[in-house]
Amino acid sequence: MCALTRKGMCVEGSFSFRKVGDFARLDEARAARTGVPEIILAEGKTPAQVARIAEAARGTVIVSRFSPAHLREVRKAFPKAEARMDARIIVVRKGKRPFLRDGCAIGVLTAGTSDIPVAEEAAVVAEEMGCKVLRAFDVGVAGIHRLFPALRGMRGAGARALVVAAGREGTLPAIVAGLVDVPVIGLPTSTGYGFGGKGEAALKSMLQSCSFLTVVNIDNGVAAGACAALIAKGVER
Repeated sequence: MCALTRKGMCVEGSFSFRKVGDFARLDEARAARTGVPEIILAEGKTPAQVARIAEAARGTVIVSRFSPAHLREVRKAFPKAEARMDARIIVVRKGKRPFLRDGCAIGVLTAGTSDIPVAEEAAVVAEEMGCKVLRAFDVGVAGIHRLFPALRGMRGAGARALVVAAGREGTLPAIVAGLVDVPVIGLPTSTGYGFGGKGEAALKSMLQSCSFLTVVNIDNGVAAGACAALIAKGVER
């Protein structure tokens, strides 16, 4: 069986999978079929399971939400695995770094400094998909004047999509979406406390946005980064 890309190209074996032990079924053609590399959520998996899946996968592998034990085990098999502590991501490359696609640029903004880890998760995923990432952190509504220079710089640099991470009341993505002419992805983060804390108020606020906004789940930087990169690339493979 094969899947068709936007250009009508058939990706042979695009629905094949391979068993890894008795705990995983590896999607062998994910990157070719979807344009997104293999991403392993380390949470809930043992270090040995994560390492074995990474070994069995083809191409670049991204390990998200890893622990020190996961990193040690992965580096036994891949000594040069890159640990991005700011993003809580391990990158295992089985070839060259992804080439930067012409025009593939996105912006990643945060309302506050506490939102940076989730925003960096989105940024690293987009970079591993071949996009240039422009960053602007701590530009939230408590000092809204900080936002405008960042947006001017990103649009001037050709950003085709923006990821905006915010916790607490989650206002910033809706404001940004009302100011720019490119898609905006709202990324609620689990910062904040008390009633509506842990990202719940932020998520609800973004879902109720009056401006046109796409929203991912709380702390889902992986999805935000992948979607922004696919938009920026025009889903052309």
